[in-house]
Amino acid sequence: MINALQSEIGINVIASIIASLVFLAAGFVWGTYKERRRKFGRNLEEYDFYPFTVSRENFGEFSLKDFRLGMHYFLKNEDHTAARQLIFIGEQNNVRTQLEPAEQKVYAQLFDKYQGKKIADDTHEFLENYERIVRLIGKSFPSTGIEILLHNLADPAHSLVALENNVTGRHLRDGTTNLLIDLKRRENEDKLNYELNIGARKFKCTTIPIKRKEFGIVGAICINVDANYLTEDVMKSQERIEAFFKNLCRTDMQLDENILSKDEYAKALKGKRHFKDEAF
Repeated sequence: MINALQSEIGINVIASIIASLVFLAAGFVWGTYKERRRKFGRNLEEYDFYPFTVSRENFGEFSLKDFRLGMHYFLKNEDHTAARQLIFIGEQNNVRTQLEPAEQKVYAQLFDKYQGKKIADDTHEFLENYERIVRLIGKSFPSTGIEILLHNLADPAHSLVALENNVTGRHLRDGTTNLLIDLKRRENEDKLNYELNIGARKFKCTTIPIKRKEFGIVGAICINVDANYLTEDVMKSQERIEAFFKNLCRTDMQLDENILSKDEYAKALKGKRHFKDEAF
């Protein structure tokens, strides 16, 4: 009986030690998480005063009112990530000239508190390769009514940084759209393959968010197909259809390379013409 009692006590002691270790580990993880949140904070769009609103025409506009709210909030409550994002957006929109003299002093305090002089937003550098991808894809399909562009969401008021095959009439450094601001707020949602009807214009659109682990959504690649151009202009005659497909299939060079699987390669050598060739 003594042995059984000793065994039970031993089991209880071990269980207590294990439980203590679990609680210790949980406390450490929670403390680390809270410290990271305190040090790095949240993204600015998670706050209600994200300083961009949408006009009646669905254009993104810098909101000085919300910027002021954020400015005062981050002076009293620390959030290094969101506050520095706010400063970056303020500098991009020349906020110093828009603030009253008293508010300029408040902004100067915010700027000093979060080391504004050292803020170097590297989102543009991060997106440089995406700019190249957009340019190369766009140049591969000229005069097809298929527009491809890139938005840099670090500066929503001047977000359009790459644009090929323009069908929407926009220009580089134009602001973002309501969709992209909404997409930035709804980080885990993809909005792909949707229809837009604007007056007499009709588009098939695709929006592909670009994410960075530490910042969330920082940009978006958008593809806009001018549906009316394809259905009303291209389809008007055989000649225009042929011209469209010549542009679509146009190449700059010919390479000796295999992109097929072994099975498809063998079928191609036997005469298979395309992926839906019913003869194979």
